[in-house]
Amino acid sequence: MAITRPFRAATWGALSGWYGGSGDAYPYDYGSDVYYEEGTVHAGDQTIPAEEYTEQAATIAASAPEVAADKMEWLPLGVFALTEDGQASGADPNLFLQLAISKQGVIRCSLNNSATNETQAIEGMLDTKSQRAAWTVEGKTRPIMETGIGNLTTDTGPALVHFADGTTQQCLLVRLEEPTDQK
Repeated sequence: MAITRPFRAATWGALSGWYGGSGDAYPYDYGSDVYYEEGTVHAGDQTIPAEEYTEQAATIAASAPEVAADKMEWLPLGVFALTEDGQASGADPNLFLQLAISKQGVIRCSLNNSATNETQAIEGMLDTKSQRAAWTVEGKTRPIMETGIGNLTTDTGPALVHFADGTTQQCLLVRLEEPTDQK
């Protein structure tokens, strides 16, 4: 899968038209619109056990069809730095995501850890009804990262990471600008 302009940012209009969505983006403002309280997740007018919310994300991530990436058309969503503490300031990030989405809602690309110099392929899916996007490292079931697909059309957007030990951590995705050539 080759993305020629990975830093290109998709607008909500372009993205929703790409996968066949309609209307406005649903807000996924973790800690505000979606929050955890005593083992329960409150999401809009829904209240569900936290474990069930995590399993929903796992189901979304695992629902990507087995189709070769070169057989699909891709829309780049951008390149994002991942702040582990959910804050825009603090330690320099060392995790970077490059994301793209197919017309079928498949999410793929890569996760780079600059501290270990390791790059891993990611795969996941968009649930078009809820507008939740979830993905994992290819071939793994945890950790699962999720966000509202509309969050990927903004300069910064909250996301959740669900770990194998049952914990969930809020993080922040910060869109990176395309580097300029230093000639």
